[in-house]
Amino acid sequence: MDQLAESLDVLVVAPHPDDAEISVGGTILKTLSQGKRVGVVELTNGEPTPRGSVERRQQETDRSTEVLGLTQRFQLNLPNRSLTNDLDGRRKLAGIFRKTRPKVILAPYWEDAHPDHVAASALADAARFWAKLSRSDLPGDPFHPPKIFYYWSIHLRIHPKPAFVVDISDHIDQKIESVRCYESQVIEGRSTEFPTLLDDIRDRARYWGWTIERAFGEPFASREEIRMDDITTLV
Repeated sequence: MDQLAESLDVLVVAPHPDDAEISVGGTILKTLSQGKRVGVVELTNGEPTPRGSVERRQQETDRSTEVLGLTQRFQLNLPNRSLTNDLDGRRKLAGIFRKTRPKVILAPYWEDAHPDHVAASALADAARFWAKLSRSDLPGDPFHPPKIFYYWSIHLRIHPKPAFVVDISDHIDQKIESVRCYESQVIEGRSTEFPTLLDDIRDRARYWGWTIERAFGEPFASREEIRMDDITTLV
């Protein structure tokens, strides 16, 4: 929270370190390649885990940040494994929204097997509303992020139909490289037989690419209508 915030085009709300890379790493890379500014805010530090530590997770996050080339990255240090949509978390996240003033928020889908992801989704919705309130104790000027879209993690095997799928074909290898930075979470202690967790992540992206007749993709949901100024951009 002590970092100097800059305005962003896209801000990813992630429950834990590695969630942004696993779920929307390709979209992050594609958006950055278009000259846009992209940030990530982790709600927790992700610890404890079987093979991680606070220090190691931070080192892994720093390496992945370099691979992605993120504009900014924040961590709110809310409680891992017991994340809730409470007033403290809502206030902290709304403060980040005001400081970075993103045009688009990417948040976890509202249904998930992991309770932290469900809470993170609710927190993002609530903080988005709080960020626009006047006469509050939040830093900065009131701001309502124009759009929020929702991404899926790896905990659900069956997904509802997405509102759209982003083509990440040119960025799949770099996405996997960014995920691989989290060795304590995705490599150590896991099976080395095919398919590994990294294979699963890549194959999911291949499936979503297949749905849009591209090599690789990442799906998103929306609770709100999406304006289309030029229908031919869908072709």
